[in-house]
Amino acid sequence: MNQEELKAKIQAAAPEGRIPCATAMNLAKELGISRKEMGELLNEIRIKITQCQLGCF
Repeated sequence: MNQEELKAKIQAAAPEGRIPCATAMNLAKELGISRKEMGELLNEIRIKITQCQLGCF
């Protein structure tokens, strides 16, 4: 899956520009990418993480 396809799937999971941390982690696993890659993609497409399990966001 290329970067644009990954971004489209992520944006579909976060239509309001926000995604819960647990959802982002599960989506990363589902898409076969690392959590770090997910974070980088979220930053790139300006989607905010909510309900962070670590309390960072």
